Amino acid sequence: MFAAIMAALWRRSFFTKAALPLLLPAQKVAALSGALAALCYVLLAGFGIPAQRTLYMLLTVALALWSGRIASVSHVLCVALAVVLLVDPWALLWPGFWLSFCAVGVILYTSVGRSQNVAVEGKSRIVRFLGVLKMAGATQYAVTIGLLPLTTLLFGRVSLIGPLANALAIPLVGLVVTPLTLFASVLPAPLSTWLWRGAHALIEQLAVFLNWLSALPFAVWQAALPQPWTFALALLATLWLLAPRGWPLRWLAPIGWLPLLLDNGSRPGAGEMWVTALDVGQGMAVLIETADHRLLYDSGPAYSPASDAGSRVIVPYLRARGITGLDALVVSHNHDDHSGGALSIMNSVKVNTVYSSLPLEHPIVKAAADHRRCHGGQDWQWGGMKFDMLYPDLDHYSVREAAQAASRRHNPNADSCTLKITHRKHVVLLPGDLETAQERKIITSHAGQLKANVLLAPHHGSGTSSTAAFLAEVDPQIAMFQVGYRNRFRHPQRQVLERYQALGIETLRNDQDGAIMLKFGENIVADTYREQHRRYWYGR
Repeated sequence: MFAAIMAALWRRSFFTKAALPLLLPAQKVAALSGALAALCYVLLAGFGIPAQRTLYMLLTVALALWSGRIASVSHVLCVALAVVLLVDPWALLWPGFWLSFCAVGVILYTSVGRSQNVAVEGKSRIVRFLGVLKMAGATQYAVTIGLLPLTTLLFGRVSLIGPLANALAIPLVGLVVTPLTLFASVLPAPLSTWLWRGAHALIEQLAVFLNWLSALPFAVWQAALPQPWTFALALLATLWLLAPRGWPLRWLAPIGWLPLLLDNGSRPGAGEMWVTALDVGQGMAVLIETADHRLLYDSGPAYSPASDAGSRVIVPYLRARGITGLDALVVSHNHDDHSGGALSIMNSVKVNTVYSSLPLEHPIVKAAADHRRCHGGQDWQWGGMKFDMLYPDLDHYSVREAAQAASRRHNPNADSCTLKITHRKHVVLLPGDLETAQERKIITSHAGQLKANVLLAPHHGSGTSSTAAFLAEVDPQIAMFQVGYRNRFRHPQRQVLERYQALGIETLRNDQDGAIMLKFGENIVADTYREQHRRYWYGR
């Protein structure tokens, strides 16, 4: 818009007799004014990666015009790519970088060198308008299909209503809302007020429509994150499908998507069990899986009133693995670092049964389709895996309610649901936030029954837990510490960690190792996120 206005005024010498086009061609003035306007707009927009890409492409074209060189479209895109990476090499880690440049690449791949001239002289306006719509539809189709493998890789989901939403939102925002807003920024009242209100009303109605679209049951298709070979095959199939007419057997190209679309994610094999201690910061969240069942022990912390480990870590992890439901969720006790993400999880994936020691009026209990109060003596089996709830006893709840009725202080850590999982010859013990007094009780009530190969360190390795007597009774080979990096409680306490190490127990920590995965077959194989995804700065 600015380039066109400036070129028109320059050709008319701003209605003077200066003959400005003789001093400087109008095309160069248009390129300069358009580039400067784009720079101002990009700065106002926050200088994000897509905005940078557009700006650098415009600047490259303007520079080519000024220097009298013909700028190839592919060269323009490559120069913009190089400049973005020179300015910010970390842009490679942002999804917006890949989506922005790949979208433009797809448009160029499906348009450059192909006949798409719709504004032919002699055609009626209606025919030309229909041609423009056809070209816009073809572009949207190409971008949607072209980015399908990438969006699956980055997000594990594909928006099915995206093309329809873009068909309305892009022209409305680009051609109507943005110009109204820019004009309102410089015009005096009451004109500016009318324009602001008009732009606001359009955005408000657009938001209503988009919210309605996103609520449709088929709005988003979920998928597990693809493996490298399925992604590469889908990418080749996409390029094949979008190839020019005449390319042989284009109709066979969608077959290359089948491995990506039908991938259900990784699963334990028959007779195997996987235990994953997720990296949720200062909190607990342990996923137990077999070939047919999944249980989540605790749901991580709440980070803020609007953010928690459930929505930020656990649900994305489940979706990336292709897990759409949980057979059971155990919320050990009423502390935010253990129950903070439960509601987000229950709102996002199907949870069959919730076990907890929470008060019956707690929102998690009310939201559960099937809630069961955890207590010693509870047990169930899934295939070859046996679950035993060891603590608390049923009379513990009566004592707790009496203390609350008398307004006496009660420590929720004393309520921690303690779960013992037996898989063939291997045992995993999950004690939540048990402290010294509760460890003493459980040793007395279950003497000789606590021995386990893997122990989730009680209370994150605090100084009030992991007593020598408890560790001697459990006698684990591996201990997992779910702690946040440089947490304010300084968990695990140094003396507690030394106690584990003195007994020859292998210690794994989320703050140092990232997520921890243990695979139980004939033996226990331990793996960590930082071992699987090495970075050059680890250990520096």
